[in-house]
Amino acid sequence: MRAVYIENFGSVDGLEVREIAGPASPTGDEVMVRVRTVGLNRADLLQVRGLYPPPAGYSPNRPGLEFAGEIVEIGDAVKDWRIGTRVFGIAAGETQAEFLISDRRLLAPIPDRLSFIEAACIPEVFITAHDALRTLGDLGTHQSLLIHAVGSGVGLAALQLAKSWDALVIGTSRTEDKIRRCEAFGIDVGITVWDASSFADRVTDATHGRGVDVILDLVGGAYFPENLKCLAPLGRMIQVGLTAGRKAEIDLGLVLQKRARIIGTTMRPRSLEEKALATERFAGDALDLLASGAIVPNLDRSFPVSEVQEAYRYLESNENFGKVVLEF
Repeated sequence: MRAVYIENFGSVDGLEVREIAGPASPTGDEVMVRVRTVGLNRADLLQVRGLYPPPAGYSPNRPGLEFAGEIVEIGDAVKDWRIGTRVFGIAAGETQAEFLISDRRLLAPIPDRLSFIEAACIPEVFITAHDALRTLGDLGTHQSLLIHAVGSGVGLAALQLAKSWDALVIGTSRTEDKIRRCEAFGIDVGITVWDASSFADRVTDATHGRGVDVILDLVGGAYFPENLKCLAPLGRMIQVGLTAGRKAEIDLGLVLQKRARIIGTTMRPRSLEEKALATERFAGDALDLLASGAIVPNLDRSFPVSEVQEAYRYLESNENFGKVVLEF
């Protein structure tokens, strides 16, 4: 089968598509999926650079965290899936290939209205966003949310989910264009951030001095002190990304004063049981919304797998608004 392979770590130039042996037939609770499309993620770029190796049991040379396709074989213990069913799902690695083996609990059905390309935009960003907002952040109806990097894949997913729960959503981005494009998804307040000290006052003003109930931070670094300033009492800050760095100063006095909860999260190294629960909760909350079109996949652009280097370079450029997809 064809698979994306990292021949040399360090840059996108080290990527290639090569023929490798396909997986063995599924057993027990496993299913085999014929992969049609895969979404690209920042984690894939880090893996290409040699900075984000996968968990034990997965090849560091084979990237990929999500997929969409159809089931072609099932294990002898699988009762809830049928051959031919269109599905999407998450994995800890190796999804960028024509076939893969998945535990049945990591799959969700693709709504009929969505293509494989659209479905590949869903798993990693929407499950991550839903888990961060609903399970970890306990974001309730009519509460307020601040999303940093709102124009990213996870950011756009979080924006749509939060608006479906009637939340007040404030979003930041480093580009005015991405803020404008978020208006179509219902953003209430958009803030262009030029440096890390430029958003707390505006967030406080937008919430009439109270601050936000939940912060979804995909940036990290120097954003952390400002986040504490604009967090409401009993607020929750969910740290998902660290694109601006992993170190920051913390005013512990503010943490105590606001009775704040600071929660770090990442999906990839979680146990199978944790990932299965996150998938189940997302499917229960959001599949009907996807089926009705109330929330939509955030596709920017798709590439044939033969153009894998071009696809990764486009993601690396940060020009995308939403997901970049590879087609097999």
